[in-house]
Amino acid sequence: MPAFPGFPAGARPGAGPADAAAVWQVITTMYEAYTAGDRPRIDACLDPEATVWDSGTAELLFGKPDLDRVREARPAAGEGPVETGLEPYGPVVDVFGDLALLRFWLRVDFAPDPDAGGLCPELVRNTAVLRRGGDASWRIVHLHEDVQQPGGVPVGDR
Repeated sequence: MPAFPGFPAGARPGAGPADAAAVWQVITTMYEAYTAGDRPRIDACLDPEATVWDSGTAELLFGKPDLDRVREARPAAGEGPVETGLEPYGPVVDVFGDLALLRFWLRVDFAPDPDAGGLCPELVRNTAVLRRGGDASWRIVHLHEDVQQPGGVPVGDR
């Protein structure tokens, strides 16, 4: 994943470059772990009681048990479009003491379909709330995913 892009000094209240970079690192680490299939590393980025508005389900998820239930219901490898890359970008960070508010985009790319050709990327607008713990590390306490462009459909179908 790319490094944290330059954060303009004073662009957002209370978000110094070090805090903004640390908050962004949680997100990039989570998506790197997702790409690697490393669920424990993903979970290390999340508070065990985090709430999630997952893009694949309408219900609000409460904590790891709900998230695991939704994860298990997702299509197995080889079913549906094949993801080829994830790119979080465009972070906007505010820090208020030990709470951070992060807004960013996520692009999900897909391999071409042998029958349909190129597939559209998925574009997801995200909001994350993070809390800094006693060990000074940031963890996601709420994540809201909002699909703006469904992906994995043939380019001609859009």
